[in-house]
Amino acid sequence: MDSLQIPLDEQVYRPNHNLLIEELGQERLTKWLHTMNLIRAFEEKAEDLFARGLVHGTMHLSIGQEAVAVGASSAMQQGDYLLNHHRGHGHCLAWGSDVNLMMAEFLGKENGYCRGRGGSMHIANVEANNLGANGIVGGGIPISVGVGLSIKMRKTKQVCLTIFGDGASNGGAFHESLNMASIWHLPVVYLCENNQYAMSMPIQKAMNIHYISQRACAYRIRGVTVDGNDILAVYDAVRTAAEHARQGEGPTLVEALTYRWKGHSKSDRQAYRTRQEVKQWQENDPIRRLANWLKISDTELEEIAQQAREIIEQAVDFANHSPEPSLDTILEGVYA
Repeated sequence: MDSLQIPLDEQVYRPNHNLLIEELGQERLTKWLHTMNLIRAFEEKAEDLFARGLVHGTMHLSIGQEAVAVGASSAMQQGDYLLNHHRGHGHCLAWGSDVNLMMAEFLGKENGYCRGRGGSMHIANVEANNLGANGIVGGGIPISVGVGLSIKMRKTKQVCLTIFGDGASNGGAFHESLNMASIWHLPVVYLCENNQYAMSMPIQKAMNIHYISQRACAYRIRGVTVDGNDILAVYDAVRTAAEHARQGEGPTLVEALTYRWKGHSKSDRQAYRTRQEVKQWQENDPIRRLANWLKISDTELEEIAQQAREIIEQAVDFANHSPEPSLDTILEGVYA
């Protein structure tokens, strides 16, 4: 692979896979595999629905990044908080959201999580402490400081997981927020999904450091880079960061090196990268890697994928038979 290959040098954290597989067990890891397939099936169906003109606005797919969503969410505890970004369908599903209500929201229906107001880019499930996605690049990062401060003032053992992209790490809000979280020792895990491009800008042209996690030292907090297509590495790094935060030791910056198979959004012509590059990253498929570690055959894996597709089809049927929002309620939830 070319210079965009995941650089697995000595600075990238690599766990002991055998020990983690033994600790977590076949049953739990197989559930993770099912969730990863469910996320991919949701994204593939989302692309299909958008192409048929059934979804308005835009959307951002996370196909190829499933290990980050499932690994990170699985490392958190019940009662923790989630803040994520506009490429967040997978995060929402991995957090335990109902796929029917997810699809209803995606298709703008009244019984969706946000009554159809959020759509693709702003799905939230507040009852599960999923505080939602944000269409503003890096918009969830400063909110996490408020969440972390709330946790500290209430003296609970909760942690806030905040997910954002590599492009957001170049914004001012990123640096201001990590500085505040550091000096106040806030219980926040900052997880950067480095999928190599901020829209069409390659990471190498956007910053003059090798790893985004290296920025942690400027705020005297922990920083670690992992292979984001390795679900065990993501899980272990985020679990360690969450435990660190839960013990009152402050935030951690975790960078997960991954890759989006699709364009930035549906208007992206992808002229900035080659088909060969995409194909090479697809060979590093996080779903197949986990299946291989679990010694699951191609036939068994296809059965899992087919089950996921059937669940998504049922969710589409649920959404299609769900009520449209009434114009009479259009201003509900809007405040001066």
